Amino acid sequence: MMEAVKEKVQLQRYSGYKDSEAEYLGRIPSHWEEAHLGSIVQPKSDKGHPNYKVLSVYRDYGVIPKDSRDDNHNATSLDTSNYKAVTPGDLVVNKMKAWQGSMGISKYKGIVSPAYITCEVRSKKLNGNYLHYLLRSQSYIGEYNRISYGVRIGQWDMHYEDLKKVVVLIPSPTEQTAIAHFLDRKTEQIDQAIEIKKKQIELLKERRQILIHKAVTRGLNPDVPLKPSGVDWIGDIPEHWSLTKLRQCLEPVSVKNKPGLQLLSITREEGVIIRDVDDLESNHNFIPDDLSGYKVIREGQFGMNKMKAWQGSYGVSKFDGLVSPAYYVLDLITDINPDFFHLAIRSSLYVSFFGAASDGVRIGQWDLNKSRMKEIPFVVPTESEQKKIVDSISQENEKTFKTIADLNDQIKKLEEYKTTLINSAVTGKIKVV
Repeated sequence: MMEAVKEKVQLQRYSGYKDSEAEYLGRIPSHWEEAHLGSIVQPKSDKGHPNYKVLSVYRDYGVIPKDSRDDNHNATSLDTSNYKAVTPGDLVVNKMKAWQGSMGISKYKGIVSPAYITCEVRSKKLNGNYLHYLLRSQSYIGEYNRISYGVRIGQWDMHYEDLKKVVVLIPSPTEQTAIAHFLDRKTEQIDQAIEIKKKQIELLKERRQILIHKAVTRGLNPDVPLKPSGVDWIGDIPEHWSLTKLRQCLEPVSVKNKPGLQLLSITREEGVIIRDVDDLESNHNFIPDDLSGYKVIREGQFGMNKMKAWQGSYGVSKFDGLVSPAYYVLDLITDINPDFFHLAIRSSLYVSFFGAASDGVRIGQWDLNKSRMKEIPFVVPTESEQKKIVDSISQENEKTFKTIADLNDQIKKLEEYKTTLINSAVTGKIKVV
């Protein structure tokens, strides 16, 4: 797939090059012009349009309608009269995340956060599509990183006074159009290849969940006699298995902070993990300076983010550490194999149970009802079967995770190729006309 995407790119070079005024751009085609961004754009702050569509700025997409995606968790103000108006062709910059590439030329009319920088592009020399690719390219993101300020990553700020000094490359109008069309075609091909691989990963994950669901409710022997479980969502189970409730499996404990323990987090994807306190891009929860109220969780105990139990954010811990005081920590009080319990309870079947046991006004703010949680049924195989199920699923997981890792590696290479291709085209390192 990678070779198919690459094969049509003609890696030609221009006949002559010169040093750019900006060191971060290196050598550029000798006939290209340069200008400071401030000379081609004019800051604007047009407010008072609360009825306009709310737009958002994404690192991966630029300026898009906020309601076009469901992964933007920043709340829109109830009063949007202070939001800034944007018209097609305007430059919009999330100045707090410019170092990630969160900016772009808008194709939409709407309003954006008053914290964003909005500018009208005044110069007639620039093709908006080309400028969009240029300002979001790798070389420029490196410069935004340099001119952004702050105590910690994730809270960096960038001022327009610094942004306006950024050097803009200006090829001929014909070249700009050709570069933009070329990148439209190539990025679409790359994005399609990436999407195929992402779908393959989702299918593998679905297959894995189906196998786990079947194993923890029916076992590994397809010919075993069955009996009704008495629970519609579970259906029939092997007739020699038993059915219990979580109140008979788990007992709440609450031990407060002890010195020297590492900070842990509880995620939907993996359960209890060691928290990377420096990875602010994927970890948005605030960490207070005073952790005295945090709860101790020990290896083998069950931890749960009760606000996200409906997503599956829970699991048996493999570590000793600290978790948020808002989380549940529980002891396993039966002879159930902890690995089996972790595997079963995180299956799609039980995630559905936890969803039904959660309450709230809106998704994302649901809270687990402890009383209803205690009544969730749990299927218990024999001790020997629990171990066999864990071993069997572990073997399947090893193969599945390897395939997923290979696909993710291919996606990463395609994304890196896309980034390099865009940067090379808009800075003149390759000639596409």
